[in-house]
Amino acid sequence: MVMTFTLFILAGLAEIGGGYMVWLWLREGHPIWYGIIGSLILVLYGIIPTFQSFPTFGRVYAAYGGVFIILSVLWGWGIDKKTPDLYDWLGALICLAGVSVMLWGPRG
Repeated sequence: MVMTFTLFILAGLAEIGGGYMVWLWLREGHPIWYGIIGSLILVLYGIIPTFQSFPTFGRVYAAYGGVFIILSVLWGWGIDKKTPDLYDWLGALICLAGVSVMLWGPRG
C-alpha cells in the first residue's frame, strides 16, 4: 500500500512538474532548457506507473487520474498561490473516493 501510494505521488509530481516546466517555456518565455527538462521529466512520468503492482494499464491510469486531480489542487495552492475553495476540496475528495473504489473494490 505504501509503495502504491508512493508511486502515484511520484508519477503525479513528474507529470505536473514536467508539464509546468513546458508551460513556463512556451507560455511565459522561459529558456528552451525548461522545455527540454520538462519533457524529460514527462518521460519519467510514463515510466513510473509501470512499477505499480496492479495488472491492468487502464485501471492504474484511471486511478492515477484521481490522484492527479488532488495533486493539481495542491500544486495550484503551493506553487501558483491560488487557494482552493470548498468546491475544489469537495471535488478532490470525491475523486479520492472513486480512486479507492477502483483500486480496492471487491472483484469476483
